[in-house]
Amino acid sequence: MAVFSDSHVHLADPAFAEEADAVIHRARAAGARALVCIGDSAPTARRAQSLAERHAGFVFFTAGVHPHDAVSWDDATDPKAIRDAVANGAVAVGECGLDTQYDHSPRERQLYTLDRQLALAEELQKPIVLHTREAEADTFEFLKRAETANVLGVLHCYTGSIALAEAALTVGWYVSFSGIITFKRWTDEALLRMVPDQRLLVESDAPYLAPVPHRGKRNESAFVSLTLARLAAVRSQNVDVLGWQTLRNTKDLFDLPDAVLAV
Repeated sequence: MAVFSDSHVHLADPAFAEEADAVIHRARAAGARALVCIGDSAPTARRAQSLAERHAGFVFFTAGVHPHDAVSWDDATDPKAIRDAVANGAVAVGECGLDTQYDHSPRERQLYTLDRQLALAEELQKPIVLHTREAEADTFEFLKRAETANVLGVLHCYTGSIALAEAALTVGWYVSFSGIITFKRWTDEALLRMVPDQRLLVESDAPYLAPVPHRGKRNESAFVSLTLARLAAVRSQNVDVLGWQTLRNTKDLFDLPDAVLAV
């Protein structure tokens, strides 16, 4: 059984309701050594923190504001909420980013909110968990600003171009793949091969994007083992070796305790 980490899971989502603890236990049984629970709003960050406290050393959490909710960003309350979350153990700022496919928030507000969160990541010396969809030009520019601010991060659930991935890798960022890479419509194997071992992450993005053969069902962290297996096959790598590598990468990016690597 290969070890792995889930570098991006929405355990605080209502889809898990009272089942979060069971999902966490199933992930551990499947080989997971660390789960990063995403707080993409102040309320979800608080719920994520509670899960991390209950499963200390195995579940970690982040705090930020999703681009879909950028229109409701409040300069008076949201920065304080993120600072407070980091003071209480949050390992990253985010999920934040840019999404012009759905445009739930105006582009200008998304850019403003993202830059505010970049400033917080710089201030707090934390990495960023970046969502980017149909926004490559703006993301290229954002990566330049992140480099200037000396802020690292991850392109999560990545499905974009090789050029944008290369730009992220050039400034020291990581690239994470989800269960999408197991779908029949996924054809960009070159993208899966081009990310160096030391910058590669895997994730569930649960409850969304369950990998084959669970596609269409609620996703959960235990299924990351299937994504890892697909990634190892495409890259012609040993799945156990790749699992340890992506676990180390998760530890390094989020500055997790050494204990997650204990044999």
